[in-house]
Amino acid sequence: MNQTLTLGSVDVTRVLEYTGATRPPEAMFPGLDRATWRAHEDWLAPAFWNPATDLLQTCVQTWVLRTADETILIDTGVGNHKQRPGAPAFDRLDTDFLTRLRAAGTEPEDVTTVVLTHLHADHVGWNTRLVGGDWVPTFPNATYLLTRADFEYWHPEGGHRPRLAAANEGVFDDSIRPVERAGQLRLWEDVLELGHGLRLEAAPGHTPGSAILTLTSGRDHALFVGDLLHNPIQIVAPDLSSCFCEDPSAASTTRRRTLARAAGQHALVFPAHLGGGLAVEVTEAGPGFAVRRWGFGQ
Repeated sequence: MNQTLTLGSVDVTRVLEYTGATRPPEAMFPGLDRATWRAHEDWLAPAFWNPATDLLQTCVQTWVLRTADETILIDTGVGNHKQRPGAPAFDRLDTDFLTRLRAAGTEPEDVTTVVLTHLHADHVGWNTRLVGGDWVPTFPNATYLLTRADFEYWHPEGGHRPRLAAANEGVFDDSIRPVERAGQLRLWEDVLELGHGLRLEAAPGHTPGSAILTLTSGRDHALFVGDLLHNPIQIVAPDLSSCFCEDPSAASTTRRRTLARAAGQHALVFPAHLGGGLAVEVTEAGPGFAVRRWGFGQ
């Protein structure tokens, strides 16, 4: 079910593409102390962890932001019919995501901007759709925003050796090149002001070009953080980086800085994969942070 929250003059709607189980906590977070996990099991289950299977729960979702004259998507999920042999859960999906997007009041032609927090298979897939055997931009009137750092890092001819090369196999060719050929891709660096109190900022670590989108509207603040958080355990133990991070140390530094900012501003934090589509407000607590309240409810 789509959920909408109004922050200042911006409406934020969650559109879900996929939910499922992923991996055990220790596999997701190398170096996790199980005692830390056990101390928080009572509230991590069942939304974020299934104690019967010891598997984490995850989701893939898109955030739709509407201003007076803009419709902005934050990340585009996995997409349909994409060949993902290195990520079996996402291989050749066939979901009703566009129907759900329309049910949330957004036609593909309405979208003016697509923000890509980073270039991973589950964040750029609906950039394109298959038409007559060709990959074409799903959002024909949109400008797609991607950091130059991620574009260059994941470019097949860039000479880099990403840790997640297998899981991202084919992604550049089917989800980035068609948008570039259509003249709809814009690369940016460091900071990009979007207007309406929206600002893109570099947040490296998870990938070299990971980014966050900040929202300041009226008295409301929000941070859309992509994969800085895969699970709420990273709020209480912010030095835990996921197995998907290209630079775990840099990701940890960026996470701590971002959570401290969120705590200071009483900002809602919108991660990409929290089960239930939840946003969270955090507060500083000891060496880490704690949940102050949930947005959208539980």
